Order: sequence, then C-alpha cells, then structure tokens
Amino acid sequence: MAGGDSIAKETPALSLHQRILDDIESRILSGGEWLPGHRIPFEHELTEQYGCSRMTVNKALTQLAKAGLIERKRRSGSFVSFPQSQAAILEIHDIRDEVAALGVAYRFELTSRRERLSGPADARHIDMPRHTPLVELVCRHFAGKRVFALEERIISLDAVPTAASTDFAENSPGPPWLVSCVPWSSAKHSIRAIAATQENAGMLGIPLGSPCLVIERQTWNADQPVTHVRFTYPGDSHALVANFTPSTGISGVEKSRRRGTAAAKRQHDLGVGQAARLIASPMMETIVSICSFSTISGGERAITSPVTRISRPFLKQSTKTS
Repeated sequence: MAGGDSIAKETPALSLHQRILDDIESRILSGGEWLPGHRIPFEHELTEQYGCSRMTVNKALTQLAKAGLIERKRRSGSFVSFPQSQAAILEIHDIRDEVAALGVAYRFELTSRRERLSGPADARHIDMPRHTPLVELVCRHFAGKRVFALEERIISLDAVPTAASTDFAENSPGPPWLVSCVPWSSAKHSIRAIAATQENAGMLGIPLGSPCLVIERQTWNADQPVTHVRFTYPGDSHALVANFTPSTGISGVEKSRRRGTAAAKRQHDLGVGQAARLIASPMMETIVSICSFSTISGGERAITSPVTRISRPFLKQSTKTS
C-alpha cells in the first residue's frame, strides 16, 4: 500500500475496531484528505496494516457504510461516499423577539380572520382531514414602518378549540400563544424562494416579482394536525446562514470530535436569490438560522435567530416549535 494511504496510528487506549473507525472517519472529515470517490484501502491491506483479523476490518467498514461515509462495492472495494441531498430545515421563533433584537419597534396587524371547514385542497396539500373546523388568519408583522413578514395560518379547532374565541387582533396566533394552548409531537418544515405575486407584493409593500423567502411549517399533536403556517419574507432583508460540522452517528466519531481529530466546519451565507434550500452532505450535522437585516435606521444590522439542528437519521427539534 502506498505510504500516503497508511492510516494506522499509535492509540493503544482504543480497540483495533475503534482505531480503524476513527482513522478512516478522520481522513474523510478532516478537510478533504479523502474526497468523495476515493478508494479506501482493501480489507486485506487494512488487515495487514493493523495486524488484525479480516472480521474486525469488515465490522468497521460495515459501520462506516451504514453511517453514509463510505460505499461498498462488490469486487471493486470501498469508496468515500458522494454527498446526497438533505434539505436543511429551519425552526421559526417568535417574530416579536426577532424584531426587538433589531432595535426597532414591533407591530402586529390582523388582516383577515374567518372560520370554515377544511376542503379537498386542505386534505391534499397540508394533511388536514376534510370537514375539520378551522380558523384561517392572515397577519402582517412590522419592523418599524416596514413589513417584516406576512403570516398566513390555519388552526384546527379540533386541536385548539380556544382559537374560536381568541381575539387575534390583540394576540399573535403563533408562539408563545399557540405553544401555551397545545403541545406538539412532530413538525414538518419547508423552505423555498418565490417571486412576489400581485397579492403578497401588495401585502409586503414590495414590487411585483421581487424575490421572497417562504417558510412553511405544519405541526401535529400525536396524529392530530394542529396548525399550518406560511411566512413570506421580503428577500432583500433576509438570508439563510448555515454552519456545518461532522456527524455520522458512530460512537467513535463522537469521541474523535471531542478530541478534535475530526473537526471540519463550514459557514455559508446564502441570499434568497441564490437559494432557498441548503443542501448538506449525509455525514454532516447542519445548523441553520435566519438572518434579518434592518436598514430602517440608516445602518445595516443583522440579527440571527436561535437555530435548529438536523442530523441523520433523526431530526432533533426544540419543544418550542409551533
């Protein structure tokens, strides 16, 4: 085996199995030493290098393959996996707090409110069973004199009966009000870019066709839908920021990360015009936040809201989402 691919290390405190995991994982995640498509040394080469059984090597490679770091091909060997798309999902917090952090006055405006029964479109697009009693709300959130976000929300009255008697002219329908009414057990988020339509351009006070960031979320309590909300933000004042750190789900990876042998971090600042979806490698843990930029008082300021984490294979959610 070529000297450049010799990966055995002096770490007597670790088992041979763990050493192989740590060494290969470090080569892949340490900054591009082994890029996607790079062939991992053959099993017999690793067996010779580490002085261990082929079963030990096979066990380590199997774990790396299950974690998505490598791909094993019969007769060809094992190769570093190519990144596979995984959308980074964003947790939305109280808009009032985001605006307050910008140092400008917050104002909430209820534009419309109506009660209705869900129809075929609701069942098809937002997983709301037909004939569910709903409250449908359209609201605007202001930062100073400028519209910060347009909120379009429906709330299931089966899940939140108090919504029927709540005065939303005085209370924003999102957190913290909704969180205090009903807990949630699962959530679905989507992020996309759109061109402002005539309707939402007028509501946001921006030119027709302007880029906008749209974030949609639906939450459930057990199997019961609670709410579906769509936030539309003017694209010139919002951006997505993501920080990436390694995450594979292997116990040895966590040990390596704590020792600093597998540190790899990247930060991307993406404007809405560039992308409304952040794509992460399957071996990455993604931290995503939304930045809001204020030019109202003359100088540009940015505030980054708290973030949500995505890691394979599970989505870790805070208990504050609604």
